[in-house]
Amino acid sequence: MNDTITITGNLANDPELKHTPGGVVIASFRVGSGRRKFDKAANAWVDAGTNWYAVSAFRSLAEHAHASLRRGDRVVLTGRLRIRSWENDTARGTAVEIDADAIGHDLMWGTSVFTKATRASAPAAEEAWEPPNDGADAWATPGSPPPSAAPASSAEEPRPIALAGVEGPF
Repeated sequence: MNDTITITGNLANDPELKHTPGGVVIASFRVGSGRRKFDKAANAWVDAGTNWYAVSAFRSLAEHAHASLRRGDRVVLTGRLRIRSWENDTARGTAVEIDADAIGHDLMWGTSVFTKATRASAPAAEEAWEPPNDGADAWATPGSPPPSAAPASSAEEPRPIALAGVEGPF
């Protein structure tokens, strides 16, 4: 199933960080997405129930969610919807899960400060790279024979080529 869903809701718990045996980082938490409707008789908005979702985030999204989100935070979340049936000795039911692709604070209800993640840089080389200084022509094609020595006399110098009976200016 490849159903994509976007929800807004509140975190029911702080994201919990886990690692798979292969080293993949997973953050898991629950989100409650409440619905409201207008009751004409009461002339007021009333709660119309809450849908609960188990959310999983993977790799860097998991690490960022764990560092950024807390219980009660209002979020906008998009991901792949998974609905599965479960059964144990005493009960059975249906679990509604989302594998998150993107998560962010819902700015309708507050402000947030974004800090761009920095990637670990490659270790610096101990010595700076320098071009080879072996007297070879820096513009020579690799693997080509070295250029021959300069002509010994003017008799060996190339002569201008006449093109279509016209001699060149040089």
